[in-house]
Amino acid sequence: MEEKTLYDDVFYVEKKKWGTYQSFDKEGTPLVTSLSEEECVRSTRYWLQLKQENRLNEVETTYEGTVGGKL
Repeated sequence: MEEKTLYDDVFYVEKKKWGTYQSFDKEGTPLVTSLSEEECVRSTRYWLQLKQENRLNEVETTYEGTVGGKL
C-alpha cells in the first residue's frame, strides 16, 4: 500500500510506485495526477476551489505535443 498524506483536512496525496503523485478526496475518488507532490497539492487545491465555486466547466483544457525522431 502506498503512503498517503492528508492536506487541508480535505484530500489525500499518494506517491505511486512509478514515481507520480495522485490526489484523492476523503471518499477515495481520484482527482489529480502530477509529476511532483507540490504540483499535485497546488493543482488539487485549484481544482477543488473551482468545484466549490461551480466553475469547472469554465476551465479550458488543451493538450499539445510532438514526437520527433524515429520510434
